[in-house]
Order: sequence, then C-alpha cells, then structure tokens
Amino acid sequence: MLIVPGAAGRDTCDRPAKISRRELLRVGGSSILGLSLADLLGLQRAGASPPPASAAAKAPHGFGAAKSVIMVYLQGGPSHLDLWDPKPDVPDNIRSVFKPISTVIPGVQFTELLPKLAQTIDRTTLIRSLAYEPVGLFNHTAAIYQMMTGYTTDKVSPSGQLEPPSPKDFPNFGAQITALKPSSEPMLPFVMLPRPLQESNVIGKGGTAGFLGKAYDPYTLYPDGDDLDLQKMERISVDDLQLRAEVPASRLLRRARLRDAISQGMPSLERAVADYKLDENYTRALDLIVSGRARQAFNLSQESDQLREAYGKNAFGQSCLLARRLIEAGTRVVEVLWPNVANGANHSFDTHTELSTRLKSVAAPMLDAGLSMLVNDLDQRGMLDDTLVVAVGEFGRSPERGLSTSGNANSDDGRDHWPYCFTGLMAGGGMKRGFVYGRSDKTGSAPADNPVHPTELLATVYYALGIEPQTIVYNHLKQPRELVKASAVTGLFA
Repeated sequence: MLIVPGAAGRDTCDRPAKISRRELLRVGGSSILGLSLADLLGLQRAGASPPPASAAAKAPHGFGAAKSVIMVYLQGGPSHLDLWDPKPDVPDNIRSVFKPISTVIPGVQFTELLPKLAQTIDRTTLIRSLAYEPVGLFNHTAAIYQMMTGYTTDKVSPSGQLEPPSPKDFPNFGAQITALKPSSEPMLPFVMLPRPLQESNVIGKGGTAGFLGKAYDPYTLYPDGDDLDLQKMERISVDDLQLRAEVPASRLLRRARLRDAISQGMPSLERAVADYKLDENYTRALDLIVSGRARQAFNLSQESDQLREAYGKNAFGQSCLLARRLIEAGTRVVEVLWPNVANGANHSFDTHTELSTRLKSVAAPMLDAGLSMLVNDLDQRGMLDDTLVVAVGEFGRSPERGLSTSGNANSDDGRDHWPYCFTGLMAGGGMKRGFVYGRSDKTGSAPADNPVHPTELLATVYYALGIEPQTIVYNHLKQPRELVKASAVTGLFA
C-alpha cells in the first residue's frame, strides 16, 4: 500500500511533524513485491537504444500499427491436431478423437471443441506453421524462455529444467516493449496475470525484465488459490494501488508540492540522484495513485454479468476480460498466462494422458469462450485495430498418440511435446483478417510451407509495435544485444 509519512490525521506541515527527508521521498517508494512504484513506472532507461528515427519512413505496411499487445500464453503446449489443425484423413493413431467442424473461412476446419472460435477467426490470422528444431528445448521451461525472450538459455539440463530467474536473463518481451515505448498514461505499463510462468519448481523463468533491471518487471496480479481454483479472479487485491482512507488525494498533492519545495533547497542531493529521475518517477507514481485509473481497471464488477459470463466465469476468461480493461485504461502490455502449470492436471494443456476428457470437459471450453470473446469484444469497441492479440503455446503435441518424444510416459489417450509444428493465432494490430498463414503437412508433423520460428513471431510483435526487431539493447555487462535475431513476418500484415 502507498505509504504517506506522518501520523494519521496530521499533515506534514503540522507541528511537530518529525518527518525525515527520507520519509518525504517515500511516496515514490511504495513497495510492490519489493519494488517501488516509482521504480516500476520510472527508470525506463536501462541503456536501451531507441529505434531509428527513420524506421517508420522506411518500413512497409504494418510497422507501428499496434499501440498495445495482449499475449494470451497457452502454457503447457496445446495439441494443434485436437484443436485448430485437425487431420481427418490419417491413421487412427494420429487422427483426433474429436470431429472436425467448418469455420467461417471456407476450407478451414477446427475440431468440435472450438465452436465459438470457429465463428471468430474471420477477424484473425491463423499461423499453422510455427516450428523450431529443439536443441534442448523439448521441455517446457527452456521452450518458454525462448518464446518469451527470443533467446535460448545458456544453462539447461537434459530434462529441460533451468536454474531460477536471474538478473542476467534476457528480458521478457513485455519489458523490452515498455522500456523502448514507455507510456505517457498514468497507468501500469506491463501487467502479468493470473499466475507466474512455472514448471515444477522453476518459477518465473522468462517472465522478468532480466538485465534491464527490476524497474521493468511486470506488475504481477496473482490472486490467492491454487491452479484448480478457477474462481481466484474473484479475489483480486490491489491494495498497493490505493490511498490510506485518512489521506485524501488533495492532501497527498499538497504534500507533493511541499516535497518539491524542499527538494529545490537540496542541490547536493538532487545532483547525487539526478540519474534516477526521482522527480519524474515520483510524479508518475503519484499520478497513478491519485487518478485511481488502475484501481478502476481492476474492478471487474463494473462489467455486466452477461459479458462476464460470455468470457467464462473462470480464471482464464476473467483474465481475458481484465486484459481488455487494462488495455482500455492505457496499459501497454498484458500477458494472460494459462491458469495452470505446464505439468499440471485437470485443465492443463500438457496432456500426456487423459487428453480426450481434459480437453473436452475443461481446457477447450475455457479457451474457446475466453479467446473468442476477447477478440469480439475488442473489435466491437473499436480497439482491435491498434491492439495486437497473440495466442500461442511453447510447442504443440506429437502427431502420433502414445509416442514418447521428451522422455515422458504417454498413454494412447495422450500426446507428447512437439516443437516441429504447431499453431498460433494473431489478431488486430495490423494483422490480416480471415487469413491462414502457412500450413502443416498431411499429419501435422512439420510445416509444408512458410515455417515461422518463435523468434520471428516475437520480431513480428516488436515490428507491429513500431520497434525494429534488431534494435540494440545492452545487457548487465553493457554488451550490445539485439532485441531478437530474426525479422518480422510482414506477410501477416494487412
């Protein structure tokens, strides 16, 4: 919660105030998971080089078409063959147990598990040729790190497990975007919900700002409750974004003016902290708290029961709705993470066993309602044109059921990890509508044409946001690094 110095009911001008100079600065130091709010909103520097001024003039269509991005991350690896790339004319051990259905795009089929998305994809671009060679990325954590940062990690065990997040890590793409395209709105720039990236005991790998510094970490909204509790979004708490009841906004603003006056008389201190832009960060933190904009955005009760039901009254559906509200309020990047660990049960996409029951009864209905409603809702509100939506997992599932590709045991009613071919969806932000890019071969094993590497997908996201993918940033050792070593897939843009 925001800490305002002084005793309850007393102003800093009252005697005896007994306020230290450190306390006067504390409004910018309200803790959010160990970070100051001013740090989270400010310090938007970290040595990142801005895109060239002439980039927009030289770039073809699509560059800078999006102002914001929602990443719907389907952690666990959804089965492309059982959702949005069915292969009906294949042997029984490959063919999905679910029936194919027609979509609104002639000749394009989904399975019966996605009836709402089947009626929505005329507003999206479907990529059926995502693929990469594993090189140690057959397991979730390493593949997640690549998908979120555009880089492979240096240290990976044979099982794919990584060491915990490190300040030396490459930054999550959302941190890179907010560093290079800081928002002028009094709003949280980067929000991640409703749970962290995780496999086994490795939590948050690929989800931090890494070498950019903690100032660029996302604001994380992880309500209480385990992954099987799909009602956790009803317990959202954003206490760190609200004023104490006894401190009205007018009083807080008066204290801010007093702080400014005192700071002007402390030139030596000002010189010592000039590089940290405390005045700018303090002001942005103050604007966020006083405006109440973030608190209002998190208030899902302002939406009608009918709309909330349409998104799905579960953690995923309500997270998609909240993502729309955050973008509407001025957030630049929202990451909606599938509300289950990669190797979880029940509604996890990591279906080594019980694929037919878990997808049909829980996971697919949640995905179908939440993602289709997010696209429709953004479109109806006129927000889809400049909001890029990306829905993708870290890989797909093996064409042959029961086959072991990663050392895991798989039943005949299960599929193992498969990075060689999978499907993703993009919408808005300059993307074509009703378009299918690439295609898989006859068994869904590999791209038949136009393969897209995950790094190219990230490059496309950067490009849509008006950031050249090869922009140079500097790591913790001040060494130059490209945002991503790939080019945007410009054929996806309208």
